[in-house]
Amino acid sequence: MQDSTWYVVAMIIYLLAMAAIGFWSYKQTDEYDDYVLAGRGLHPFVAALSAGASDMSGWLLMGLPGALFLTGMSELWMAIGLLVGAWANWKWVAPRLRSYSEIAGNSITVPSFFENRLHDKSRMLRIIAAVIIIFFFTFYVSSGMVAGGRYFESTFGGDYLVGMLIVAAVTVFYTFVGGFLAVSYTDTVQGLLMFASLIIVPIMVIFSLDDASEIFSFAANNPYATDGVIENPNYFSMFSGVSAAVIIGNLAWGLGYFGQPHIIVRFMALRKPSDARAGRFYGVSWMGISLIGAIFVALSGTVFFTETGHSITDQENYETIFLDMAQVMFHPLFAGLVLTAVLAAIMSTMSSQMLVVSTSLIEDLFLIFAKKKPSQNVLINLSRTAVVAIAIIGALLAINPSDSILGLVGFAWAGFGSAFGPIILLALYWKRLNSTGAISGMVVGAIVAIGWGMSPLGDTLYELVPGFLSALLVAVGVSLATKAPDEKVTQEFEEASRLAKLVENNENLDFEEAAEQVQK
Repeated sequence: MQDSTWYVVAMIIYLLAMAAIGFWSYKQTDEYDDYVLAGRGLHPFVAALSAGASDMSGWLLMGLPGALFLTGMSELWMAIGLLVGAWANWKWVAPRLRSYSEIAGNSITVPSFFENRLHDKSRMLRIIAAVIIIFFFTFYVSSGMVAGGRYFESTFGGDYLVGMLIVAAVTVFYTFVGGFLAVSYTDTVQGLLMFASLIIVPIMVIFSLDDASEIFSFAANNPYATDGVIENPNYFSMFSGVSAAVIIGNLAWGLGYFGQPHIIVRFMALRKPSDARAGRFYGVSWMGISLIGAIFVALSGTVFFTETGHSITDQENYETIFLDMAQVMFHPLFAGLVLTAVLAAIMSTMSSQMLVVSTSLIEDLFLIFAKKKPSQNVLINLSRTAVVAIAIIGALLAINPSDSILGLVGFAWAGFGSAFGPIILLALYWKRLNSTGAISGMVVGAIVAIGWGMSPLGDTLYELVPGFLSALLVAVGVSLATKAPDEKVTQEFEEASRLAKLVENNENLDFEEAAEQVQK
């Protein structure tokens, strides 16, 4: 059989597995809360790998190896920032958000948590937050579509548009059918597949080289890539040719974690707050080892493509080196299974994002204006319709991609990190925050991130830095300058804080009993 036939077989095996999970999840999903948050019954291992897989996306297997291959080790600052940020998110946001979101009106979305936490009767906080989610996730979903199209080009030598549509259609299917439960469990399988592939591929490439130690020096001393088209004598330097602003900007990617709705919604879905500790161990371990694998994909690739002369499909951003190496190194069936890791990464992120957007559209916009709350079945069907609508918009934006995958992800990441990150932290840890301050900070953060990123300043300093800082300062300043929250709001905050301390580190303490104990 031809190689492409084996790839198709591998892909069919994978897609059938995803469809099976989607069908199983469909059987488990009876209520609207089940569809959007799995009934707050998510195991920490599933939550951790689901958060990791939906976070890392095609960036981990395509964007990061491509950036490291092209630019060198200076790109590691981003990976370091992300690893630290992920740890901090699990440490300080996960347990407290899990407990507080249930206390604050059993909130199941980020916008509803903001509204319930601050008792915003105007509904403006919730509406603005939902609009921000819809805006930035449209670009995020689009980046997944672009990655899907490039995957198809590299793997099958096929048409970009056809590949993009196939990947989008399958992702929409299992998200449409199974909701949050399907997304979480497919993400877990996809995370394990990504993890295994990032270990296996660089190891096999390194063993195929005449001198494996060359990977730690070759790129700095020789022109590399196919036909030696890249020269970078500072390849291994993390500082040479890199300004302080670039280092700060790359490290700042870690700040973005605090405001990513598709990640922090996993925290809300945990069985109990104390599960966050186990989740942190699973999530950070998975991420750390996966990042090391991505680094070695780039390092081994500098020698492999130069010495063997094998071509790299993407000659602009070099975001296909993982795909190209797998195709060369393995039997077509096994290579196809490895290549599905990229498909898994793409689909895991897209599914999470589409579900969050659909939930915001229904829960945070439609239900606010609906005169009568529809039945559970109607709500689920409306959410499913919204998933399809978001997918269509993302596909339209991805037809003619004008930016790299990393560029599209970076824009959306900065937007969420700036708009939501400071507000999440303040909402969980500062009782003086009021709705006026939250709205002001959120809007300013989003505007600064967009404006800075679209201006020449974005080439100097990543827009997340000024966006996050401006949102934080404005939220604090406006809150202090305006009326303090009502006593009811501050009392609820104090109860939530006491509850968090009780249950965060006590696995045996029942959450409901602890809540009653605190409220006495």
